[in-house]
Amino acid sequence: MSKIAFIFPGQGSQTVGMGKGLAEQYPEVQSYFTKADERLDTKLSTIIFEGPEEKLTQTTNAQPALLTTSMAILDRLKAEGIKADFTAGHSLGEYSALVAAGALRFEDAVYAVRKRGEFMEEAVPNGEGTMAAVLGMARETLKEVTDQVSGEGHPVGLANLNCPGQIVISGTVKGVELASVKAKEAGAKRVIPLQVSGPFHSELMKPAAGQFVSILDSITIEEAKVPVIANVTASPVTEREEIKRLLIEQLYSPVQWEDTVGKLIELGVDTFIEVGPGKVLSGLVKKVNRRVKTYAVQDEASLEQTIQALKEEA
Repeated sequence: MSKIAFIFPGQGSQTVGMGKGLAEQYPEVQSYFTKADERLDTKLSTIIFEGPEEKLTQTTNAQPALLTTSMAILDRLKAEGIKADFTAGHSLGEYSALVAAGALRFEDAVYAVRKRGEFMEEAVPNGEGTMAAVLGMARETLKEVTDQVSGEGHPVGLANLNCPGQIVISGTVKGVELASVKAKEAGAKRVIPLQVSGPFHSELMKPAAGQFVSILDSITIEEAKVPVIANVTASPVTEREEIKRLLIEQLYSPVQWEDTVGKLIELGVDTFIEVGPGKVLSGLVKKVNRRVKTYAVQDEASLEQTIQALKEEA
């Protein structure tokens, strides 16, 4: 029997107009955007559908916007009777995965990720932290580089272990600069500075994690109905206290995406459906394992293609 995982994109996948076609066609899809506007007391849907892009890209808007769009698209998959055996999401996408698994209510999650974005923005003054993608280097070698630079007083660490040969580092501007130079000297093929507003998934996010505890205390977390593969551990989680603890740790810990995909395959998943804008995660899954099937659902056309392909496989 084929096993399916729903996977959900994180920050960076947002595009102006995402989900708009489906929302215009299906009232139940539109209802997610309406609920988000009501819960956040702001016209988030206008920013999602019309932009401007700079406003949508702001962390405090991008996070709830992606969650809302992913959940709206998921509604269509569920309406077609497609169910997941597991869920997972990249960074922010983990909240989408938890809503999909029944551990979080949509309205609570959209509020939580808005606050998460605010705290992440406030944790490090603008311009003091950054991130860079390091290509063509083993994680062990890169960790030696970042440990050395951090030991010299310039904090930097591994932030996203995306797939073999693609790792994002995060830290102070100086830490990332020094680690980038040393990584190239140690054999990295390329280092690409990222346009981000802060050093996400680094030790510098610990103040944000401290503030975020009160937000998670204020919302209801349930047992997950299907296992969610956690970013921090790359292991299945269903228990509510563990979900909560890992969401706090996730703010300052590396996203173990390569290991997450590996764990899902080990658990028998052979079909990955990316739910939300873009195809970033589908591409990463293929770089971990070429043999599995990947689909990316973001609009009516891709939804129909995916449903057709799944029916043919059944």
